[in-house]
Amino acid sequence: MLSLILYFLINGLAVFITARILKGVEIKSYGSAVLVSILLAVVNTFVKPILFFLTLPITILTLGLFTLVLNALMLMIVDYFMDSFKINNFGWALIMGIVLSIVNALLFFLIPGVVII
Repeated sequence: MLSLILYFLINGLAVFITARILKGVEIKSYGSAVLVSILLAVVNTFVKPILFFLTLPITILTLGLFTLVLNALMLMIVDYFMDSFKINNFGWALIMGIVLSIVNALLFFLIPGVVII
């Protein structure tokens, strides 16, 4: 349980850092970033597999690059449900998905002992 809490805190830090780096993404506080992290995990658990299955042919045709579009859509869904998190357009969501992955990987590399779920 502690590992899960630590995971969301680090992932929230990644969301917060990414939002501060990108001009087209706004977040009010670190607490909002942790909430974005939790909501993003829920959306990725329940919505993304369905969309991935429905878009499997185009994902295969693009050699997996369409997954970046799905990640951006997941971020846009989270943006829709949260007032304290704003992404200006789909382009910024696409960029945020890429940068968030990089920042998240760096944080989990730098902070030992956290199991990535």
